[in-house]
Amino acid sequence: MKLPTRRLVLCAVLAALYCALTIACAPISYGLVQFRISEVFCILPFFAPWTVWGLYVGCMLSNLFTSANVALDVVFGSLATLLAGLCTAYFGRAYRQRGVFSWHNRIFACLMPVLFNGLIVGAIWAATTMSVDPLADTFLLSMLIAGGTVALGEFAVMFVLGLPAMTLLPRTGILKFLG
Repeated sequence: MKLPTRRLVLCAVLAALYCALTIACAPISYGLVQFRISEVFCILPFFAPWTVWGLYVGCMLSNLFTSANVALDVVFGSLATLLAGLCTAYFGRAYRQRGVFSWHNRIFACLMPVLFNGLIVGAIWAATTMSVDPLADTFLLSMLIAGGTVALGEFAVMFVLGLPAMTLLPRTGILKFLG
């Protein structure tokens, strides 16, 4: 995807905002139970698919400051945000093409970060905190517990902040600015 200069600059600003907000809220942004307030920006691909790249870079940068295995978190944690953003953009296509703003598309769009972060970040936590064989039953149990706590925090952010913001954004001039 070729990004015009204006969108490229907006992606850089979004990456910086995501990273700054994550680091500013560091006590709750990192860890097994995390409420990453910056994940509220994951609703933006619903309206402007190109914002996925700003989220991805911002997540990558903020994951450099994690206390877990930095290499895994930078690669796979950022991948979770990228995949969630791409799926969120997919659910927003009806809105962008025909102006259809259905509840089920908004709910599915908000569920994507919950699903991907729960699975992928949960696996990262299980892999970095366990010294046993990753193919053992205990790994699966650890992954389910870690993934559940990460998904719970993500659910809170996406449905307490993200869903209302998704409803309010079309009423503001921000979407025209994102163009």
